[in-house]
Amino acid sequence: MSQESSAGDGTSAPASHTEISKHLNETDLALVNALQINPRAPWSLIGRTLGIGATTAVRRWQRLVDAGSAWMSAYPGGDLARRLGLAFAQIVCAPGKQLEVAQAIAADAHVPTVDYVAGNYDLLAHVVTPGLTEVSDYVVHRLSRVPGVVHARILVSPKVFSEGSRWQVRAISPEQRKTLRARASRPTPGTAFTELDRALLLALGENGRAACSELATRLGVSASTVRRHVDALLAAGSVRLRCEIARGQSPAQVTALLSLRVPPDQLETTARWFGLLPEVRMCAAVSGSANLFVTAWLPSASDVVSLESGLVTKLPRLEIIDRALVLRPVKLMGHLLDASGRSTGRVPLDFWSPILPRVPA
Repeated sequence: MSQESSAGDGTSAPASHTEISKHLNETDLALVNALQINPRAPWSLIGRTLGIGATTAVRRWQRLVDAGSAWMSAYPGGDLARRLGLAFAQIVCAPGKQLEVAQAIAADAHVPTVDYVAGNYDLLAHVVTPGLTEVSDYVVHRLSRVPGVVHARILVSPKVFSEGSRWQVRAISPEQRKTLRARASRPTPGTAFTELDRALLLALGENGRAACSELATRLGVSASTVRRHVDALLAAGSVRLRCEIARGQSPAQVTALLSLRVPPDQLETTARWFGLLPEVRMCAAVSGSANLFVTAWLPSASDVVSLESGLVTKLPRLEIIDRALVLRPVKLMGHLLDASGRSTGRVPLDFWSPILPRVPA
């Protein structure tokens, strides 16, 4: 990656984790928002929409990436994701071992996200495998053998109603969003997922805006083949691209994890209602005493109280079974994070890779 970035006055300055302010400025937030709406939009369109010019948009984005303040994630979606096994592991650790355990499992390709939380458990890990049998394999042969793990409660998720690609910083106008969406892919029926598609998913996870010519050179196929496959994957929703922002620099810095119970005949309706709330990051059906798991990103811890109050007022048959707050995000959709939530590295999200026991020497 380039180590040069725009300083905002036509000069260049080296990018570092210290030169980006605690909160991103309005232009940078607008750039992140534009890429959340249309992650592979041409820089010319992004620059024109934001009124900053394509070259400036490229430089600002590279500066954010180099500083770990923003990045792209690529992961399975649509029918492809529905064929995978998904579970949430609520992990209790030995005293003082929370971050050691978090960092150990964060190195695993089958764990896209890890949070250190305050609640009835210490860590929340998302586990994604080719199927439910492999979820069991991961828990038995890997997670249970990690030093410091005392207990893990596994919640299987049979259906995800909404996930992080819908969340936005909301820093641009409705007209700008409309302009960017006009060029975004429209959902189409999916096709068979091939080994080339798997390789493209992993390559896009490294650089979601990589040119088709660059991907073609890397994978040893023609640029036209890459373009056809990438367009098909994105249009079908089989691969989703997501522009993320470091939590410490985000307008919403607090993550609330809510385990809810609603009558089974109201589950789908309630989940769709949650999908309309801008602060809701994820909503998924789960096994256990709670049947709905919701993740919300909020400006402050006090907003959790208002959120819960509003939920029980508007949904009187909803019960809040458990709640937790994230103290520190350790990994987010494959990206390893520092204490401020900035990206420091990446673990490829190859959910189809073998689950091998790794016992400490």
